[in-house]
Amino acid sequence: METTFLLDDFSHFYSFFQDGTNSFPDGSGGGGGGGGKKRKSGTGGEDDGGGLKEIIASLLMLDEEEQVDQEKWVLDSDNDRALFEENHRMKAQAMNEYRADMVEWFGEMEESESSRVKRARRSATAVAASASAAAAAVAASASAAAAAASSDNVGSESSSQPAGHHRRLWVKDRSKAWWEWCNHPDFPEEEFRRAFRMSRATFNMICDELDSVVTKKDTMLRLAIPVRQRVAVCIWRLATGEPLRLVSKRFGLGISTCHKLVLEVCAAIKSVLMPKFLQWPEEEKLKTVKDEFESISGIPGVGGSMYTTHIPIIAPKVNVAAYFNKRHTERNQKTSYSVTVQGVVDPNGIFTDVSIGWPGSMSDEKVLEQSSLYQRANSGFLRDVWVVGGSGYPLLDWVMVPYTHHNLTWTQHAFNEKIGDIQRVSKAAFARLKGRWSCLQKRTEVKLLDLPVVLGACCVLHNICEMRKEEMDPEQNFDLFDDEMIPENGLRSASSAQARDRVAHDLLHHGLAGNAFL
Repeated sequence: METTFLLDDFSHFYSFFQDGTNSFPDGSGGGGGGGGKKRKSGTGGEDDGGGLKEIIASLLMLDEEEQVDQEKWVLDSDNDRALFEENHRMKAQAMNEYRADMVEWFGEMEESESSRVKRARRSATAVAASASAAAAAVAASASAAAAAASSDNVGSESSSQPAGHHRRLWVKDRSKAWWEWCNHPDFPEEEFRRAFRMSRATFNMICDELDSVVTKKDTMLRLAIPVRQRVAVCIWRLATGEPLRLVSKRFGLGISTCHKLVLEVCAAIKSVLMPKFLQWPEEEKLKTVKDEFESISGIPGVGGSMYTTHIPIIAPKVNVAAYFNKRHTERNQKTSYSVTVQGVVDPNGIFTDVSIGWPGSMSDEKVLEQSSLYQRANSGFLRDVWVVGGSGYPLLDWVMVPYTHHNLTWTQHAFNEKIGDIQRVSKAAFARLKGRWSCLQKRTEVKLLDLPVVLGACCVLHNICEMRKEEMDPEQNFDLFDDEMIPENGLRSASSAQARDRVAHDLLHHGLAGNAFL
């Protein structure tokens, strides 16, 4: 039936070719002319008819194959669609079951939390009622006439509340065994020093200094955390750099409580201890500092050695590009963000000035210009005093830096050698700072706004340890990797350039330059 239908479709092709054949006279096909032999029309008609039949049969076969392929494609598409719909239905069913389970689980959690809160409120009410009843009984004892009535009321109320009832589930029961052992007098001194980076005597001194600021009062609901434990949480967190969950396990306190204690104690260190242990030296002390630096380098009038380091941070949510540290990123092959800490130290490595928290993309020159030291110096505060910096700082009326141009003379090489001796003092101080307080070596969890307080507390604690001659373990040593960038305008004062040349000349011709540059 299908073949007959297709023959009918192509019958007009057959008639067209047949009419074209019969239109030539004498079977010549229209191309022989008059001089050739005439072929028989009957034989030619049969040959042409056979060729047309073969063409039509081929067309029919091609059309049939195309239709079969089309039907197969439709069948495959239907199968794929059915399979896709089945998979989608199964996934939707699984997601609905998962959602139902989660809704049920959250419902159970809400019911459990609601019942816990109700029990806690009932317990608090019972404690408050017991306390008020006891207070009423004490007040009523002053009057003999009211004593009997009060005693009846108290008796009726106390009978409804169990005696000696204590709150439950208000504070999670955590083990404080580690801290209790550390706080015990029999705890080994070496282990205490290794854990807190200082001796027990220094720790006790810090606790005594902060006692009036850090102490909290007990309440009816819970006892206040002792001062020693508060200070220990902060110092151990700064010393080890461990995450807050480990600090929580060590001291038996909540994670949020530990975070709050770290910030509170750091703020107390900044407000109470910084004015005592991190200040620019007075006139008499400054003279001693100058003499000690001159004995180190032979350069007179040096009041401090300046250096700027970077503290890694997590990428901030705002103004990310400002904190991007290109030099550390290129060296570590990992995207790095940082804030800066600029510090000036005396010959003993004790900080006398710090500027903290400027974005890590700023150069040492820009950080210096934003510091309070720069403002004070420009107002005449550092008269007749040199602060020695590295090649990343500009030459100013009060900042002495090494020569940075090419083809230096022997005099300039000798001067740079002595500047390097002074610079090593500040670099060593920052290396001990980062080595002693490991939180400065890794990206901190502290918010960007709170970070200057924490970094300032680390500098103050560093000074306390240095002043009290606290030794560091060899495994705590740290190598600095901060890069220095040559400032765009390294020479800003012609008088300072002349003064530097005179100092370099004196060092070489008075035999103070040494020969390490040769």
